[in-house]
Parts: sequence; structure tokens; C-alpha cells
Amino acid sequence: MSDNTAKNTAKHTAKALVLPVALLVAFEVWARATHLQSDSLAAPSDVVRALAEAFADFSILIATRDTLFSAFTGLAIGSIIGLALGIAFGLSNTLNRLMEVTVEAIRPIPSIALLPIALIALGFGYRMEIVIVAFACVWPILILSRAAVRSIEPRLMEVSRALRLPAAQRVWKIIIPAALPRIFVAFRLSAGIALIVAVTVEIAINPIGLGAGIMLAQQALRADLMLAYLVWIGVIGYALNIVLVVAQRRLFGRAALSGDSA
Repeated sequence: MSDNTAKNTAKHTAKALVLPVALLVAFEVWARATHLQSDSLAAPSDVVRALAEAFADFSILIATRDTLFSAFTGLAIGSIIGLALGIAFGLSNTLNRLMEVTVEAIRPIPSIALLPIALIALGFGYRMEIVIVAFACVWPILILSRAAVRSIEPRLMEVSRALRLPAAQRVWKIIIPAALPRIFVAFRLSAGIALIVAVTVEIAINPIGLGAGIMLAQQALRADLMLAYLVWIGVIGYALNIVLVVAQRRLFGRAALSGDSA
């Protein structure tokens, strides 16, 4: 059964690649035929060559390290805060009602809008980027974990009360295991947000990471290198999503599918 699944997955992947590959080949032919000269476009072969050069001098690897460090650290901090608040709000209707206006007033604020404040308070570097990424990651974790806690089977909560479990053990032994599949979906969503926000901060103001690499290439009128950075960011995001999807299915099995549909 697993062999058939792998074959079907390979077939679907091959079919999905047909159109993008065809478009890239067509664009390559057109760029060579017209001797493309542009500050914003480059032939796919030139982009691949620029990407190889960036790997050869380690510049893109250093930028990747900086971006992923900020993104993953901010993701971890935001996930811990969002999970703690989500569980608290899900368990206490009173607390949820008291904080509802505050949460709904702060949540729509774009994380990038915090750049001027974060820059004054923290300056350039990792700390500013991590704080902004953490702010962006808190909200999906909070909202979905709160919903996950509220959807827990009431009988499980009755069992925990019958066993007279302390609040900490109730959360650790009952609530988190029951809500974990949906919480992991929120974590997947936040992981994508973390990468997007980290790169955006670097493009806007922070002179480190992949976003800064894009801006340096743009200022040098290197369209091929700029697009190479964009392609590499897409590869990182795609790989990250695949890793998390595989982990989700391995950890939760069928529960992963119900978590995705929720």
C-alpha cells in the first residue's frame, strides 16, 4: 500500500511540474532570442548561475543562517506565548471575555508597523527581528489553540476533575495531548509566517539575512542574483512545509487530516 502511495505521489508531483518547467523553458528561449536586458528580469539559466555563485562564495548560506535563526527563534518565542495564552483563554470563559477586546484590537496590527518602535528600542540586528517575528507568530497559535481547547471532548475534562488532577497536570496530561493535532496545524501556519516576516523585516530595514541580500542585489542592478535569492527563499519555504507535513502525519496519523480540515 505504501509503494502505491509513493508511486501516486510521484506521478502527481511530475504532473504538477510540467507547467512550471514548460513556462521556464519558454521564457529561457524568449530571453535568449530577444537578448533580454532588464534590471528586474533575467533568463532562468542566468538565475541558476547566480545562485551557484552565491553558494560558492557562501554569501547565500550566511544570509540563510541569519534569516533562519531570527525566524525560528521568533517562532519558538511566539509559539510558547501564544500556546500559553490560548490554553488559558480556552479554559477560562471569564478570562477570555475580559481579554477579547484587547486581543482583537492588537491582533490586526501589521507586525511590520512595529518596525519604528522596535528599531528605537532594540536597534538593528537579531533582537529587533526576533521580537517582530514573535509578535506575528503569537496570534495564529493563540487563536487556534484556544479553539482546540474549547473543542476537547467534555468527558475528558470530567475525568480530570474526577481524578482531582492539579491544574498543571490537567493541562499537561489531558488538554495538550487532546488538542495537539490542531495546535500543530497552527504551528505550521506560524512557521510560514515567521519566514515571511523575517525576510520582510530584512528587506525593509534590517541589514542581515536573505532580505538584505535581495536589496544589495537590487542596488547593484543584479537582476539574476536578486531572483536567485527569491528562488532560494521559495525553496526554503517549500522544504520547511514538507518537513512539517511529514512530521504531522508521522506524529498524528489520521488526526493530522482532521486537524487540517479544521
